[in-house]
Amino acid sequence: MPDAGPAKRTAVVAVVQGNVPKTRSLAEQARVQGVAENHARETARLAAAVRRGDAERPDVVLWPENSLDSDPIRDPVLGSLVADSVRALDRPLLVGAILRGPRGTSYNAGQLWLPGQGPVAFYAKRQLVPFGEYIPARDLLGGLGSLQLIPRDFTPGTSTKPLVAGRVRMGDVICYEIAYDGRVRDSVRAGANLLVVQTNNATYERAFEAGQSDQQLAMARIRALEFGRAVAVSSTSGVSALVAPDGRVTDRADTWRPAALERRVPLMEGRTVAERLGSWPETLLAGLAAAGLAAGLLRRRRPSVGPSAGFPLSDGAPHETSLPAAAGR
Repeated sequence: MPDAGPAKRTAVVAVVQGNVPKTRSLAEQARVQGVAENHARETARLAAAVRRGDAERPDVVLWPENSLDSDPIRDPVLGSLVADSVRALDRPLLVGAILRGPRGTSYNAGQLWLPGQGPVAFYAKRQLVPFGEYIPARDLLGGLGSLQLIPRDFTPGTSTKPLVAGRVRMGDVICYEIAYDGRVRDSVRAGANLLVVQTNNATYERAFEAGQSDQQLAMARIRALEFGRAVAVSSTSGVSALVAPDGRVTDRADTWRPAALERRVPLMEGRTVAERLGSWPETLLAGLAAAGLAAGLLRRRRPSVGPSAGFPLSDGAPHETSLPAAAGR
């Protein structure tokens, strides 16, 4: 159980799920247009609800992984769309974008925009997926089948610094980085008081319909318990959710529909047992399991000692044993 102290501060977090058309292949998904417009439209609806007094003005707004399909700094249309969304609520906005770096590098990233400033910081995904975000031995395998749909390799990020929006310090992880507790731990140790999962489950629709998105949400709930932090899950097509530090799902947007979730969440400080111990419990248990396996193998290989030890039988058949004659016979 977490031993992080009670939250001294809170923040209103809004998660926008713009939704995408339900497609049947990666090739079709790559041609889908208007994903960014979907998220901008849902953000405008949230802004209208705030003006009417039907919703609280959020302290930070979250869009999912791949909510933008290119770099908004280099694409003036996307840049204008994001800037308009920031102005609509006059609040920080974290988007998911493909960012271009020096020397032809590119990053799958979460990019933070602030009102009146534009993009100020980004987190680049560190745990890249082989054959999804890069191709090992690309010269040999890159031209095979559907691998041709991956035209470039992403560059892994290195920074663990939280993305700071006022009092909110977001520890961002992208998609299945949430499965790696070490990645989340890095963000917590760097000072994150809110955990954010940006994901694009629509890319894996078949797995998604078999429970992939719910599985990812379950991982987010585990991380909330481990590190005593609220977790905001932002997905293009669901499941988006807000998770309390005790692992409860307080808000959820189901699949294949636009939605906006909003809730005041605690900004937790302090450390938990899981954060302090790190990977030591896993290492210890793995070591004990290896030691038990080794001991079992040694016992199996050790020759057994029985009543006939030292008396090998030539043909394996039972042999009678001669006994001395009884006295007087």
